[in-house]
Amino acid sequence: MSQQLLIRASPWIFTIVTALVWEAACRLFQIPPFFLPPPTAIAEAFVEFWGPIYRNSLYTLSTTLIGFGMAVGFGLALGLVVGWSRAIYAGLYPLMIGFNAVPKVAVVPILVLWFGIGFIPAVLTAFLISFFPIVVNVATGLATIEPELEDVLKALGASKLDIMRKVGIPRTLPYFFGSLKVAITLAFVGSVISESTASNYGIGNLMLQAQARFEVPLIFAGLVALAVEGIAMYGLMAILENRMTGWAQRSGFAQN
Repeated sequence: MSQQLLIRASPWIFTIVTALVWEAACRLFQIPPFFLPPPTAIAEAFVEFWGPIYRNSLYTLSTTLIGFGMAVGFGLALGLVVGWSRAIYAGLYPLMIGFNAVPKVAVVPILVLWFGIGFIPAVLTAFLISFFPIVVNVATGLATIEPELEDVLKALGASKLDIMRKVGIPRTLPYFFGSLKVAITLAFVGSVISESTASNYGIGNLMLQAQARFEVPLIFAGLVALAVEGIAMYGLMAILENRMTGWAQRSGFAQN
C-alpha cells in the first residue's frame, strides 16, 4: 500500500477500529445502553428515527450555513478594517476579545427576547460564535506585514491602499481560508446551543427531547449526525483552502 493511499484510508481505518473497540468494551464490561450505548445500538437508532434525524439535520445545516455565511462577510470586512491601521487594531482588539469571552449561551435569551424562538436566534448564534476567528486571522495577516517591506513600497510610490491590495490582501488569504475551517465547526456549536434552548426544530432540539425520554442511543445518533455534517463542511473548507492558497502550503503538507 502506497503512502498516499494509506493516508487517504487512515481516517476510515481509525474510525472502524474505534467503533470495534467501543462495541467490544460495551459488551465485555456489560455497560448499560442508557449509560453508554454501543455503536450497534446507535445504528439501530439511526434506522428507527431516520426521518426525524434527516429533517432536523437539514434544519441545523441550514441555520449553520446561513450564520456562517454572515460570519464570513462580516468577519472579512471587519478584519480588513482592524488590520488597516495599528491604532484601529489596538483600539478594537480588546473589545472583540471581551465580546468573544462572553459565553454565547448567555446571549441566546436576549436573542429570544428580541426575535422569539426558532430560526433567527439559531442563525445569529452561529454567526456570533464563528465570526471572531475570521476577524482575528484576517487582521493578523494584515498587521504582520514587515515594516521594511512597507517602507520599500512607500519609497517606490505605493500608497497605503496599493500596499493593502497588492501585498496585504494576498498575504492574508492563507490566514483567511485557514480560519474558515475553524469558523464552520464553531458555527455548528452555535446552532446547536440555540436549538437546545430556543427552538422546536434542529438536532439540538431532537437531542433535548431524546434526553427527556432517556433515549440515549438517539442522543448519540444526533451527535454522530452533527459530526458527519461538521466533517463534511470542514473537508469542503479544506478543499477550498487548498485550491485557493495551495501556493502558501509547505510541500510536505500540501494536498494532492
